[in-house]
Amino acid sequence: MDQPDFHLLSHNFQPDKPTLVVVLGPTGVGKTNISLRLAEHFGCPIVSSDSRQFYKELKIGTAAPTEEQLSRVKHYFIGSHSIFDEYNAGQYEQDAIQLLDELFNNNKVVLLVGGSMMYIDALCNGMDNIPSVDAETRSFWQQQFADFGLEFIQNELKRLDPLHYDQVDIQNPKRIIHALEICSMTGKPYSDFRTGERKQRNFNILKIGLNRLRPELYERINQRVEEMMDAGLLQEAEQFYPFKKLNTLNTVGYKEIFEYLDGNRTLDFAVNMIKQDSRRYAKRQLTWFNRDKEIHWFHPEEEAKILDFVNEMLTT
Repeated sequence: MDQPDFHLLSHNFQPDKPTLVVVLGPTGVGKTNISLRLAEHFGCPIVSSDSRQFYKELKIGTAAPTEEQLSRVKHYFIGSHSIFDEYNAGQYEQDAIQLLDELFNNNKVVLLVGGSMMYIDALCNGMDNIPSVDAETRSFWQQQFADFGLEFIQNELKRLDPLHYDQVDIQNPKRIIHALEICSMTGKPYSDFRTGERKQRNFNILKIGLNRLRPELYERINQRVEEMMDAGLLQEAEQFYPFKKLNTLNTVGYKEIFEYLDGNRTLDFAVNMIKQDSRRYAKRQLTWFNRDKEIHWFHPEEEAKILDFVNEMLTT
């Protein structure tokens, strides 16, 4: 989606319900600044749906809000967990729904801000009831991946659940491993547990998508990586290098630096890979979001248009 799509779709807003305004978009597009302005305008808090910013140890590589930005608006799910915690979209759905129940007691509007696709979907639509995975099964598949590599687990998923194999991002080992865990633990394909049924929420949902022309977005991503390096990303990654096998650290910005620290890459190569992997992630985000016809798209600098639109929707 190279050009912002300014489509307005009908909404079944119920005036007796509070509203969750979702500000989403690809990495580097500029969600933080516009969300702060919106939150200040409506006098409401921000709930983060950026799964990387949950972790208090990871600040530079996740572009977490600064102390000054956090002081302007009350934020939730920023630095709320440790990289040593196991946390997923299903748990986030439960925790965020409970939090919103409390926040809506005093706020007619709450902002949800971020770009983590599954976490946004979990909160807005609900998660399927996927069984919990025991430690032994998790350890087994992580070891299989470590010993035999990505192609092996891809082939295992294709054998055990060809339907999910055709749907999942097969370059994402975390997603593949989770599906294999469920397959082996239950004896059923992972796809059998994915009903796709949407849960009813006791609040309205209004989705604001932010996008830029691709060359502009990619230039911003490249520049942000340079700024992260200047801010000390290398030193931050070095601090957590002993824990590099944690799932929470298998993420863009850290895994590339770990390759450098392993001696497999030069630092310049690692930085270029962070830029490339970040651009690829942005492309995947836009592909995912573009399937959601409830999203109303704007350029991040169209603050007045966004405010007018949200105000109009809230008063219908």
